[in-house]
Amino acid sequence: MVYTEFVSAEALVRSIKSTMDKLTISDEERPVGIQIYGRDIDAMVEAAKIVEEAKPDVIDLNFGCPVKKVAGKGAGAGMLKNIPLLLDITREVVKAVNTPVTVKTRLGWDCNNLIITELAEQLQDCGIQALTIHGRTRSQMYTGEADWTLIGEVKNNPRIHIPIIGNGDIKSLENADRAFERYGVDAVMIGRATFGCPWIFSHQELTLDEKIDVLEEQLRINIERIDEYRGILHTRRHLAATPVFKGIPDFRQTRIAMLRAETADELMAILEDCRERLR
Repeated sequence: MVYTEFVSAEALVRSIKSTMDKLTISDEERPVGIQIYGRDIDAMVEAAKIVEEAKPDVIDLNFGCPVKKVAGKGAGAGMLKNIPLLLDITREVVKAVNTPVTVKTRLGWDCNNLIITELAEQLQDCGIQALTIHGRTRSQMYTGEADWTLIGEVKNNPRIHIPIIGNGDIKSLENADRAFERYGVDAVMIGRATFGCPWIFSHQELTLDEKIDVLEEQLRINIERIDEYRGILHTRRHLAATPVFKGIPDFRQTRIAMLRAETADELMAILEDCRERLR
């Protein structure tokens, strides 16, 4: 299952074109969730109704994004400082749409406020259909190791009957297997580990050439489905993050060139140069 990039509720309500474009779903991607964030009840409800028209399989409420420009304004993980409002938003969105509503959040705001065990029950009472938990607090951002202990506690709470999805530091199939076995989660969510590694979900071990082929295909598909300019913007961050090219001496300059590339031909030429340098 895949999720869209999270979408601002306020921008949806204002019909900002670049935001509305993020609601485009290909049937090949299903099942797919569209994730929204915001801090205003009316805007979140209206945004959820707009999202429902795109016919996603679920509408996901993001109460977990830790970045300053989101959490610092009270949205994303910032909602963990205002639980009554978080619950009101969830309750009202669930009532407003027929599409299943899910939530993604964190363990709490900081290590002194690890509230997820109680919050999970409260969210379930609001009518959500599944809960994704990232094993860090907001104050941790993405530092340190994800703590799955409380995720397991939520999953093993006899009062919890909705699916619990674990998130944080799943970087391989082995990590995923261990999460299922040790904590009993119903699913795992993989985020940053996919950057430049779309084959992470495959049981098949790809050769170096095959991995570069996949990255080139990713670029072509993004350009085809969006346009050249935005397709390149969307892809080059992934290309620059991939571990495939780590064996190239002085890769820093090549990475900078990838991040500055403005045409498909330019980016493809860099990829082919990397292929040759790794042989």
